[in-house]
Amino acid sequence: MSKNNLVKYIHKFEDQAAFMGIFLLGLIHVLEVIARKFFHTGIAGSTDYSHHLVLVLTFIGGMITSREGQHLSLALDLKIHEPLKSRMHTAVMTASAMMTTAFCWSSLSFILTGFDPTQKVGVFPIRLVAMIMVVGYAIMALRFVTATPKKTWHRVTAGTGILLGTILALDPIGQALTALLGNAPGFIEPMVQWSHSLNALIALPIILLLIVLTVFGAPIFVVLGGVAFMLFARLAEPLEVIPNQAYAMLISHSIPAIPLFTAAGFILSESKAGERLVRFFKAFFGWFPGGLAIMAVLVCSFFTTFTGASGVTILALGALLSYSLAKGNYGKQFTTGLLTASGSIGLLFPPSLPIIIYGVIAQINIKEMFLGGIIPGFFLVLSMVIFSIIYASKKKIPRESFKIKEAVASTGNAIWEILLPVVIVAAYFGGLTTLVESAAIALLYALLVEVVIHRDLKIKDLPAVIAKGIPIIGGVLVILSLANGLSYFIIDAEIPMKLTAWVQANISSKYVFLLLLNVALLITGCFLDIFSAIMVVVPLIIPLGNLFGIHPVHLGIIFLANLELGYLTPPVGLNLYLAAYRFNEPLGKIYRDVFPFLLIQLLTVLMITYIPLLSTGLLKLVKL
Repeated sequence: MSKNNLVKYIHKFEDQAAFMGIFLLGLIHVLEVIARKFFHTGIAGSTDYSHHLVLVLTFIGGMITSREGQHLSLALDLKIHEPLKSRMHTAVMTASAMMTTAFCWSSLSFILTGFDPTQKVGVFPIRLVAMIMVVGYAIMALRFVTATPKKTWHRVTAGTGILLGTILALDPIGQALTALLGNAPGFIEPMVQWSHSLNALIALPIILLLIVLTVFGAPIFVVLGGVAFMLFARLAEPLEVIPNQAYAMLISHSIPAIPLFTAAGFILSESKAGERLVRFFKAFFGWFPGGLAIMAVLVCSFFTTFTGASGVTILALGALLSYSLAKGNYGKQFTTGLLTASGSIGLLFPPSLPIIIYGVIAQINIKEMFLGGIIPGFFLVLSMVIFSIIYASKKKIPRESFKIKEAVASTGNAIWEILLPVVIVAAYFGGLTTLVESAAIALLYALLVEVVIHRDLKIKDLPAVIAKGIPIIGGVLVILSLANGLSYFIIDAEIPMKLTAWVQANISSKYVFLLLLNVALLITGCFLDIFSAIMVVVPLIIPLGNLFGIHPVHLGIIFLANLELGYLTPPVGLNLYLAAYRFNEPLGKIYRDVFPFLLIQLLTVLMITYIPLLSTGLLKLVKL
């Protein structure tokens, strides 16, 4: 078999494994619902299988994301020319290979020392299942090396990252050897002591290097995990805590909902569901002033709610919605700004992934978080709708006449997609399904609608469709898993307690605190994606919210609403870059186009911040 054919076979195997992982994850929970409702029983070991399938999916997803070069990063749009551009890319890949190699060795030590050989996940030895962490990090490291330009100097330089990562991980390597051999060879203790001394010396320089490389495209998971690794290494703390926290995060109770909801969203985005929803909302709102713009906002909200990643909405629907608005005489500047800003507008509606993750990290009832986000989410949508009406009225953009026949036809055409959120919300809030089971039902529902009813997709197309979502699934879950290590360090170092004491001594007004919180979160949103921010920042703000008596759900909605703005804030707002790509516009022009919408959403976020009833009102009305 030739090298090229072998590579293709490996890639195909990874894609098929990811698809089967999603399929089995959904199937387990659908069968669990059926068994419980009709046979009053359950599936033996389903929870363990489900949680560890997420673990496997995460690292297969990480491998695929590395293969495609699609790991989330916060790279600035720097105009760097060759050869400096290639050299900086090589530096990023070298650092990435270094840290993923270190994660690989610490994962091996964690597996050998943290699990008993007799422990099992169902019928599988837990050590065997958890080895996906070692394999995943190792393949990611190799792919970072091969992602450099095909020149000997670049490849050798990146390859030294693997050697450097091994040196950083001499402590866990020693622990792994001891676990394998039973008795520690004589050379291990001096090796470990030398490693502690070296890491204490180089930890801070490496942390600074990783932070600097962030602006040149270093993957977020490498930076957050690398900073956590070096902070623990500097203090000679057990480095196995990084994979331990990653493992603990990925087998959490609600985490399987993330890949399931994301897969359902991608099935919708790859079908013609967008066209049907555009027709539906156009039929019902086209006669309003700004009707087509209102349609665009509502369609974006619908898709972002399910995909959990606003970039998917812009990439999947940007061209279709832009064309519809252009035909309706909307200016290009308004269209670009509206679609860029609307790409994240649905993140406060259930079943939003950021809400799920926030609930997991903050240990808040996710149903309460879902309820808390509905009214604030409605006001964010309403603010965009009102601006669209004002714009259309001022520009005298013609309205479309309301046609009952078209309204009925479009409803019949899109009814299955419209019912999707109704089915999920009814099943979840009605107590028929858990959150993860609701996600599995959503995936099954999307498959039936798009494959069987509408026949937009064929069964043979599904692996390719799911493969498009894997970089989001794997990319986000890898970030969450490694950011959990940094979160652990922050809590272990008692930073939240120290911050709370400082705030208590210096700030007495609840409203001053809320204003400062808004400013701090907006700045955070400029430099961290929402998933990383949840992991790193939430442990810091929860004690502060308790200090000022802020309702936990209200604090969560404040956090998410502010971070939602982070998608639109320069210099690293994700929507800005994706909009520049999708609409083929310079980044500077995207900044200008989106600015009025950013101001409108900012005013709405301030209203959400200072009117707690918007977040807590439904909680008082609905008894969970």
